[in-house]
Amino acid sequence: MITFELQEEEEYIELIKLLKVTRVAESGGMAKQLVENGEVTRDGTVEHRKRAKIRKGETISALGQTIKVI
Repeated sequence: MITFELQEEEEYIELIKLLKVTRVAESGGMAKQLVENGEVTRDGTVEHRKRAKIRKGETISALGQTIKVI
């Protein structure tokens, strides 16, 4: 499991940015493709919004990897 910590001043991170910074996706284009293809889940539900606001406590899964946002 990958842990991603939001900075104190941040309320959220956009889904495609999270996939890029955690290196689950190699590029922004790949991150967008994963979301468009329904390969990304947010707390167990498929997420189709590329710019979904991911907040503390949420879990994202893609390509067999899990990201916990703290």
